[in-house]
This record gives sequence, C-alpha cells and structure tokens, in this order.
Amino acid sequence: MEEQNVSYSFTTVKNKISNFFMAKAHQLIVSVPGNNGTAIWDIKCSFHSLIVLLIVSLVAGVVYLSGESGRFLFEYNSNSNSSSDNNLAMGSHENDDLVSSSDKCNLFSGKWVFDNKSYPLYKEQDCKFMSDQLACQKFGRKDLNYQHWRWQPHHCDIPRFNATALLEKLRNKRLVFVGDSLNRGQWVSMVCLIDTAVQSSLKSMHYRYNASLIIFKVKDYNATIEFYWEPLLVESNSDDPVHHRLPERIVRANAIEKHGSRWTNADFIVFNTYLWWRRPHIKVLWGSFERSDGIYKEVKMLRSYEMALKTWADWLEIHVNRSKTKLFFMSMSPVHERAEEWGKAKGENCYSETEQIQEEGYQGNGSDPNMMKIVESTMHELKNRGLDVHLLNITQLSEYRKEGHPSIYRKQWDSLTEEQIANPNSYADCIHWCLPGVPDVWNELLYASIFNNY
Repeated sequence: MEEQNVSYSFTTVKNKISNFFMAKAHQLIVSVPGNNGTAIWDIKCSFHSLIVLLIVSLVAGVVYLSGESGRFLFEYNSNSNSSSDNNLAMGSHENDDLVSSSDKCNLFSGKWVFDNKSYPLYKEQDCKFMSDQLACQKFGRKDLNYQHWRWQPHHCDIPRFNATALLEKLRNKRLVFVGDSLNRGQWVSMVCLIDTAVQSSLKSMHYRYNASLIIFKVKDYNATIEFYWEPLLVESNSDDPVHHRLPERIVRANAIEKHGSRWTNADFIVFNTYLWWRRPHIKVLWGSFERSDGIYKEVKMLRSYEMALKTWADWLEIHVNRSKTKLFFMSMSPVHERAEEWGKAKGENCYSETEQIQEEGYQGNGSDPNMMKIVESTMHELKNRGLDVHLLNITQLSEYRKEGHPSIYRKQWDSLTEEQIANPNSYADCIHWCLPGVPDVWNELLYASIFNNY
C-alpha cells in the first residue's frame, strides 16, 4: 500500500508539471504581439520564468517523495521492531510458545537464575521411574537448592517444557538416547518430565538385548523414549550394560553395525560419548572379539576417538534416512573432582558443595577442548556431505554447577569400607547429576531444538 502511495505521488507531481508547461506554452502562442522585439522579449521572460518554476517544481517533488519514502521506511522499521518485540514475548518463560526471541539467539550462553516457583519441573518422589543413582533427596541430601535453578540465556528465553506438546510431536515415533551413563541420566530426566506431567495408566518400561535397550512407552501416543547403552559409540568390551567395569578398555574402532542397526531408524537420536575415552591410550582391535587372530594396538586417546567418530559418521551418512531422522550430539558433561580448580584445598571435590561457581567462563581441567574440536570437525564434515547433526553445547552451563552432583547421596552398589566412610571425598560421585537438576535443563534445550531446529 505504501509503495502505491509513493508511486501515485510521483505521478501526480509529474502531471502537474506537464500541465504547467502546456498552459505556459499556450499563453506564449496566444499573447505574442505584432512587434517582433516585444515578442522576443516576452518569450525570453517567459522562458526564464519557466526555468525557475521548473527548478522549484523539481525541488518540491524531490522533497515530497523523500518524505513519503522516509515515512514508508520508518513505518517498515517500526513494524519490524514490533515483530521482534512480539517474538520476544513469545519466547517468554511464562507461556508455552516454541519461538525464540531471535534467530541468532545462543541458547547456551547465559546464567543460572534461582527460581523456586517454576522449578523443579517435577518432584523426585513423583517419578515412578527415578534411578537410585540420581535420587539425591531419597538418599539423604537435605540442601535442595540444586533443584531450583533455571538456565537463562542472555538474549532470549528457553521455551517452557510441555510434555503434551512433545508427545504429540513423538506420536508414532521413537526418541532414542545413545551413549553412556550420563546420557542415561538425561534419558531418566526425560522419562520423569513425561511421566509426572501426563496422567495416563498406559505407560510401561521394556528391556531388550540384555537390557542394552530400555524402552519407555506411552501407549496413548504410540510414542517411545528409549536409551541404548553404547558408551564408546563403536563396539567395545564395555558394551554390557551391567558388567562393564574392566581394567582394560578395548574398542573395535571400525565396527558399529551391531549397535547402529538398533537405533538407525529412530525419528530422533541423541548421542554422547566422552568420559569413557578419558585415558592416555585406548587399545584398538582390528578383528573380532570372538576370534583369536585379531590385531591389537595401543592408540593415543585423541586418535582413537577420531577413528571412532569417523566410523560413526560414515554409518550415519549411509544408513540414516535424512527426510525422517533428526540427529543431536551432546557436548561434554563436566566433572568436579578437583576442588583446587575453584579455589579450595587440594584433595577435595564436590562433596559438601552447596553453591555454584561464580567465575564467568569457568572451565575445569576435566573438560577437553581437543575432544570437542574432533566432534565439531566430524559434524562439519557430515554437513558438507549433506547430513546435519545438531550440537547441544551443555558444557559451559554445566561447568558452574559443582553442587549439582550426587556426591555421597546415592545408592552405593558396593559396600563402603571403614576408610571410605571416614573420608566421604573418597567415594563422592562428582560425575553424574542429581534429579531433578541439571539434566532437566539439557532436555529443555533438546526440546527447544526439536521444535525450532536451532
């Protein structure tokens, strides 16, 4: 509409100028007297008048058009700003809209905000599928502030988790978490977010492949949320979900088909692999665990990690249905095993911690940037091959949460010795996370990514 007004204004000015010239020309022809000298003088005077009038008319037209164009641009910018403001409101944590305030919003850059009104998103005792490894309140933790923190990005809001909306998205679909016990903790968090929010008696848990695959099913939606134990992504001697505490870790860096066949056709897959690689060298096997003629070689950790991720990427490129399956990779989950890194005495760890690390940008030595560079490089290469894997960068936001671990408040699978009981630091779990807690925020970020493709 505004473009039409501007065009119309220009045409009007042009017509007025043309009409003016026609009128003046008519006056010249009609009023020429018989005296040639007078006629010439009248023509010169009229010509000079026309020049002046032409300049005045052009200037007036330019000024008018500039004003119209400026008004149009101003109204366009005003409309754009209004749209941005609306998007900001839609991203508010007080509603369930799934739109970020900005396409350039970095959900992973922000701060933790204490919020004991909206958080936790569920109560530990209400989740029927809670893991005793993560149920800190059940096992005696009294300080519960770790449950009441909300992650607040700097320039936008995370959409509030809506279990019903997610289940509708998962109707007749599979969401599979693939990885180690940290990924299993995120899966338990997701199960609790769904379980406590959906009033249905048609929820069940199933176990397959010697419990390597655990399936939580919501029958009303024919939706499954699954966890598959695959701590090193490729095949290894640690693939048993129960008996995997072995003195020597061995991987078949070029073999993934046994695992991949069990999750490739899922609709959403969330991968992680990190802590199980954290040793100077990994023994790599070329061959089979069932045969004695395999070739074993000690390989530096970073190189073996790179080999495994290449095998994983090659499998995805060939076997994943790109029009169906969305892929996500969780960045490193940090550990808090060395209290000297945040200013406490050497030999202490997360035990008895009740407050966060306040240093902005803090990074402990437990996080390995070189490993993440390999992840990013692998994902970049996959993107060049036409396959997107979305990185959920939860490392920095989790670095601050030294008080969020189970510490001693969890089920102890082995009996504690007298020495351990006398020194709680010696058996404190500073790797996994209490629930409700940090992994719930990871799932809020996953939720935002599933709906908005960040």
